[in-house]
Amino acid sequence: MGTNAAPLEKLIEQFSKLPGIGRKGATRLAYQVLAMDKSEALAFAQAITDAHTKIHRCKVCQNFTDKELCPICEGTGRDRSTICVVESPRDVSAFERTREYKGLYHVLHGLISPMDGIGADQLTIKELLGRLAGDEVKEVIMATNPTVEGEATAMYLAKLIKPFGIRVSRLAYGLPVGGSLEYADPTTLGRSLLSRGEL
Repeated sequence: MGTNAAPLEKLIEQFSKLPGIGRKGATRLAYQVLAMDKSEALAFAQAITDAHTKIHRCKVCQNFTDKELCPICEGTGRDRSTICVVESPRDVSAFERTREYKGLYHVLHGLISPMDGIGADQLTIKELLGRLAGDEVKEVIMATNPTVEGEATAMYLAKLIKPFGIRVSRLAYGLPVGGSLEYADPTTLGRSLLSRGEL
């Protein structure tokens, strides 16, 4: 238990469960929370509760939203003939920062990874294919990370989408292989989008 009061220790434990935060960082965060005034601390706790209870998946693209549709699917100015397929909602934010992409998205919420026990049925592939039934969509861009899992998922999806007669493209990578889209700078990400190639 250490020398900390039990509630403080519990808070440190919770922070240290977050990825990338060790015991030292968790302790620092816990002390920062303690230093907040009561209303600030309660607002912080409420923000966590609200994020968990009010946020769900958009019924079309599976991105996070607090409404039925996310702002991108709801927006009228988007090019509805293109769907950019990404691994996580964080990747949608990364593409939106480039201001290069005007189409729609589809969030898979993971990648096919047999090593981690993640199969195709655990991703939102069924929902993606459902969006291709009409003739509105002309191109699907595979924007999964340039990792083994990202490539395998892109190839698997390309095979499923080809019979629809829709163009399937892959991001051109000025991005490092094994890298993460989330951390790519907007210029590199924008260029990789513009110079994408067919799968």
